[in-house]
Amino acid sequence: MRSSRIAAIVALLAGLSAAPAHAAGLADHIKAESERLFPALVQARRWFHQRPELSNREVETAKEIARRLTAMGYQVQTGIARTGVVAVLHGGLPGPVVAWRTDIDALPIEEQVAVPFRSQNPGVMHACGHDVHMTVALGIAEVLMTLRPEVHGTVKFIFQPAEEGPPAGEKGGASLMVEEGVLLNPAPAAIFGMHVMPTLPVGQVSVRAGGMLAASDEFTIKVHGLKSHGSAPHLGVDAVYVAAQLVVGLQEVVSRETDARRPLVMSVGSLHSGNRFNIIADEAALEGTVRTLDEATHSSVRPAMQRVVDGICQAYRARCELVYERSNPVTSNDPELAAFAAATLRTGLGADKVVEAEPIMAAEDFAHYLQKVPGVFLFLGVRDPRKATASYLHTPTFEPDESAILTGVRAGATLLTAYTARQQSAGPH
Repeated sequence: MRSSRIAAIVALLAGLSAAPAHAAGLADHIKAESERLFPALVQARRWFHQRPELSNREVETAKEIARRLTAMGYQVQTGIARTGVVAVLHGGLPGPVVAWRTDIDALPIEEQVAVPFRSQNPGVMHACGHDVHMTVALGIAEVLMTLRPEVHGTVKFIFQPAEEGPPAGEKGGASLMVEEGVLLNPAPAAIFGMHVMPTLPVGQVSVRAGGMLAASDEFTIKVHGLKSHGSAPHLGVDAVYVAAQLVVGLQEVVSRETDARRPLVMSVGSLHSGNRFNIIADEAALEGTVRTLDEATHSSVRPAMQRVVDGICQAYRARCELVYERSNPVTSNDPELAAFAAATLRTGLGADKVVEAEPIMAAEDFAHYLQKVPGVFLFLGVRDPRKATASYLHTPTFEPDESAILTGVRAGATLLTAYTARQQSAGPH
């Protein structure tokens, strides 16, 4: 990242806000419209929260999104990547194309939050805040529609299914959206997205340049040994023992082969073997995940794992198979756009409302868009500031503060309009 280029961006942003009447008037309109819509948006969020649907099964969710967008005046495209929805706003002033993406699926979790609008679908819950994400995106779409004559360029809203991962044997999520052409006709010059964050107080947003969320890979190791009586392990090849050595040995890749300044998490989450207390098991299966925040580390993990697996299995006379699958790349924010986003949001929301994000080792399939288009992913604070802690994502007690919806709408609308106005003046990114 060249400091001179970032300085030019910040200077350009300052120039735009000094150009004044238009930028200031737009900011006032965004704030006023967001506040006017807020009560209705809370009700929309509760509608989605009560009707969560799992990945690739978001049929009623997609219908409601399309209905609301149509009522705003959008031409809506449905059925992308099964249940995806896309709407496009053509602003009244010239400028580039920019996209805003949100996810729409829920998780297989039984809700334990005692609210009147709790999930009506047993065993399914919006425990990752996608109900908030959808609501924020719809709020941004409605705010921008009300000021369409003053908006530069084109804004493309992408409502994506299956962010949590499609069911086994199915394709889905961001990769399928891209495959089916969601980044074409019109093709965005940049893409933005947002995720709720319960460690961040409501009213704040956070952003960082570079790795924001981790790449996530999955692996399976199958161990083939030889059965024997439990009293005579020397006559067999103990798959349980070999599996135990693999669990320990794989951590050598993390602690002794990886630069400690480059985060790597390798976790075995499942180990199955054996069928009786006095039989030496001849088969074992391990499943796990690998998380990294930079591409160099990401690329180095699989060959290192293969060497460790081969060495341990050979040492203990077993035969092993490693299946390693890449799932999501690193969610890496474009440095120049991240600097622009932070400066824009400090101007639009207040300097104290924008902080630098800490990277986390969770993954986001928004990364697939960033492989094709430069962009920025933000965190939206949803913790009640009166509480020291809040239940984390993917838990049955996750309960975001709904006032975060207002912050999210203002942040998104401000960022999109500033980007298209900036690009109109600055040329292509």
